[in-house]
Amino acid sequence: MKRFVQLGAFILVLCLAVPAFSMGLDEAKSRLDTAKQQGLVGETPTGYLEVVKADNDARGIVGAINKARREEYARIAQKHDIPVTQVETVAGQKALEKTPAGQYILVDGKWVKK
Repeated sequence: MKRFVQLGAFILVLCLAVPAFSMGLDEAKSRLDTAKQQGLVGETPTGYLEVVKADNDARGIVGAINKARREEYARIAQKHDIPVTQVETVAGQKALEKTPAGQYILVDGKWVKK
């Protein structure tokens, strides 16, 4: 279990350091905090972001970040010879735990302000 907790922390750190994509990951990350604070984007237990409130900018941010996360999860799963779904689950749990108060998380299929 300790290994999976460490792996989860490792995943989150790596997700923040992945090279640029589409709109530019650096740009997407800088806009992500704002989108989360505005309640446009939230974290899910699957390890990915989703749009909470429809907004074109939010969709672009979610797409760029999720693409980077998906690639990083696949790389980590291959490196540790574990299923990608296991990496996604650990990353999702960590993301939900680390989400600050006032931002949205998906709980039992419903958006909840933490």
